Amino acid sequence: MQLLYSSFISGPNVYSYRPVVRALLDIGVYENIASNTIAGFVARLLILLPGLKQHSCSRGYPGGFAERLHEGTYLAHIFEHVALELQTLAGKDYMSSFGKTRGSGCKGIYNVVFGCKSGPVGLAVAQGTYQLLAAVLAGQAFNVSELVAELKRVGESAKLGPSTEAIYAAARRRGIPVLRPDYDTNFLILGYGHRQERVWATVTGRTSSVAVDLAGDKYLTNKLLRQNAVPVPIGYIVTNLAEVIEAFAAIGGPVVVKPVGGNHGKGVTLNILRENELEAAFVLAAKYDERVLVEEYITGRQYRLCVVNGKLAAGAERIPAHVIGDGVHTIAQLADIVNLDPARGFGHSRALTRLELDSAAITTLSRQNLTTQSIPKAGQSVYIRDNANLSAGATAVDITDCIHPDTVRLVERAVRLIDLDVAGVDLVAADISQPMTAGTGAIIEINAAPGLRMHLHPSTGAAHDVGADIVEYLFPAGTDGRIPIVAVTGTNGKTTVTRLISHIFRQAGHKTGMTTSEGIYVDQECIVYGDTTGPVSAAMVLADPTVEVAVLEVARGGIVRGGLGYDYADVGVITNITEDHIGQDGIEDLEDLAYIKSLVIETVRPDGVVLLNADDQRIVTLKSRTKAEIVYFSTRLDNLAVRRHLGEGRKACFVKNGIIYLASGQSEQPIIPIVEIPLTLQGFAQHNIQNVVIAAAACWCQGLPATAIRQGLASFSENHGRLMLKDVRTFQVCVDYAHNPAGCQALASTLRRLNPCRLIGVIAAPGDRRDDIIVSLGREAGQGFDVIYIKEDQDLRGRQPGETATLLMRGVLEAGCAPTLITTILDEREAVSTALACAESGDLVAIFYEQYGVVMDAITAFEKTENANRSHSSDYQDLVVAGVRAEG
Repeated sequence: MQLLYSSFISGPNVYSYRPVVRALLDIGVYENIASNTIAGFVARLLILLPGLKQHSCSRGYPGGFAERLHEGTYLAHIFEHVALELQTLAGKDYMSSFGKTRGSGCKGIYNVVFGCKSGPVGLAVAQGTYQLLAAVLAGQAFNVSELVAELKRVGESAKLGPSTEAIYAAARRRGIPVLRPDYDTNFLILGYGHRQERVWATVTGRTSSVAVDLAGDKYLTNKLLRQNAVPVPIGYIVTNLAEVIEAFAAIGGPVVVKPVGGNHGKGVTLNILRENELEAAFVLAAKYDERVLVEEYITGRQYRLCVVNGKLAAGAERIPAHVIGDGVHTIAQLADIVNLDPARGFGHSRALTRLELDSAAITTLSRQNLTTQSIPKAGQSVYIRDNANLSAGATAVDITDCIHPDTVRLVERAVRLIDLDVAGVDLVAADISQPMTAGTGAIIEINAAPGLRMHLHPSTGAAHDVGADIVEYLFPAGTDGRIPIVAVTGTNGKTTVTRLISHIFRQAGHKTGMTTSEGIYVDQECIVYGDTTGPVSAAMVLADPTVEVAVLEVARGGIVRGGLGYDYADVGVITNITEDHIGQDGIEDLEDLAYIKSLVIETVRPDGVVLLNADDQRIVTLKSRTKAEIVYFSTRLDNLAVRRHLGEGRKACFVKNGIIYLASGQSEQPIIPIVEIPLTLQGFAQHNIQNVVIAAAACWCQGLPATAIRQGLASFSENHGRLMLKDVRTFQVCVDYAHNPAGCQALASTLRRLNPCRLIGVIAAPGDRRDDIIVSLGREAGQGFDVIYIKEDQDLRGRQPGETATLLMRGVLEAGCAPTLITTILDEREAVSTALACAESGDLVAIFYEQYGVVMDAITAFEKTENANRSHSSDYQDLVVAGVRAEG
């Protein structure tokens, strides 16, 4: 047994609309071996994972899966259940009940899919499941506890911090898409394209870097607030011990010593009363910043107020980290007891932070004449920190509704002075319910990137969802951070339709992002070359902050392997379903292919639009798979589905009397005559007529006016690698990506209408297609072309050299093409060059390409050679003429 690979699919996919892990498992010799025939296997597995006895499986009751184990089930199915059980053992944050096991189309190789809530945990579960099953099969010991502990560790390290998690959750509740580019940080992209907002913890994309730096300089903040009549403590910057002592004397009372640029209470010593305590405090602060602040210590209760977009969002009183004595346990033991609370974790990972008896705690205890081994009296509160930072183990009490209005206005004004959009204000006051004036309290610090834990999870009082306040600030009511997304799938025409839609939007003044089989484009700039029709490419377009409209070509391979790179689209298109990819990824027939591609229309938002090909009955039957409005398109006036649809008052786009019409019920609007659209070659290119109808319908459904659609269709002339005609010497060349039987037939049919003397085909087929499909492509070529050159792709996709060409030859011969008219040249460049050299005046050479650049280079080289030969011939003739004249 081997785990070939595993991948996390975060977006909607053919297995589930929710995130899953897909594991490709080769069970090898266990292909036909049931669990009950493997000696001791079932018993060993159930001892290791007794929770499997509660799995229902397809039988619908607890114990159903155990019954199947004893009766005999197979390894891939068992892998699925073990993965689900391991996630259950890892904790409720990772539990899932969704699982599927499907054949891949290759003997002994299975797709095992299971739901997961954390990508890193899911991938670790797949690997752990493989290791566990391998051990059970081999009769070896396996430590499940260690594996589960590792899964929990992975999960904890991959979690968002509480503050960022609150923003993430609030955005999701609002229907705002969220992208998390890196599991090691708290950075989020909320929304798509030019409507996105970015947050890193609680710093937003709108947070001023000047404000952040200003808030980070505690002395400068203090000075600015003082100059504007905000009560703050007296403070001095010092760089050595002598200056510390001078500052202490000048203040004349208890002081605080802290780093100027510190955070989270690091390096802070509070309430220093004696000069002999200054040196240790200065040394501690200097570890974090060479500039140290000696500041007046303000007595009173410690508060944190959070301000979002200029308004108070929440307030909390912070209680420094402490333990309460019971007369029995030491302070160290009491701290351990407190840390048993599951709400406490390391750093900022949980609602509360663990108590740590470090050097700062020991110093705080010593000032109370205590040590970690002291036993406090019952009910005695012992503080192990002077500061009340939650990151140091403090707790919080909500006081939002108790804050005096004057204090609220004062704090909001102070934040405006610093110019932070999200700020945490630390203040000390005797009573927060009374106005705070000089002598009754002071603002100690204003912090950028404030933690929200104390407001989200106060130990006492009401919780306040400040994450939702931040999301509301970034996305006011009525906005969801989305841009129009048009997703295009099907067998043929996807790239052309995608390019057309993008072009029309661009001509109408919108900045577009586009993914195609040729590359990713932002406006007209190609940022990535190659086949970019998968979810990673879609996510790249949607993450670009300049994109206003996303037009995404969505191919079968990307859907199967990675799902969709978005949650849902505004317009979903299925161009057609024809014979291609049969035999790949478990696809057995056209119904399977249609099922996979239907994911694109299933994930169109309910208020969106699905465009279906009314000329393809198989696609018409997919209408039940969407909740969105259906708009039919057709190239036939008499299409029954269209007529019925319009009769019900619905919408359609079709061709009538050579003109494209948009219709709603009985209302028809002519857009443009077919002959005025360059892509249709005066109406000869029937397949491109369908493509322009689709593009017109998609843009109409997104609200573009008819004039913009007309102008876009009439001005689109560059369609690289798709029905691209070029004059070469005295004949023509057409370069096209015809790679399946339907594409070959459509191309040959179109070119035949141009009345060439001979139609020459330079053909190839992708090697990963099933034998009969390759033969079928050859058959279509044999029927469509007069002369044929058979080549092979450089990427043989698992076949031997010459194998694909032999299958094509079989199809060409079956079509009745004479062997003397068929030439096999495997190398693409050589095949193209030979075909061009043999072409005669009036011929048309159609070239199916794998590598567009190789084909175009071969054509360019041929033209240069021909031009040089003509020039040489002309020079020779001039010499002959000159010689004749000289003799005369």
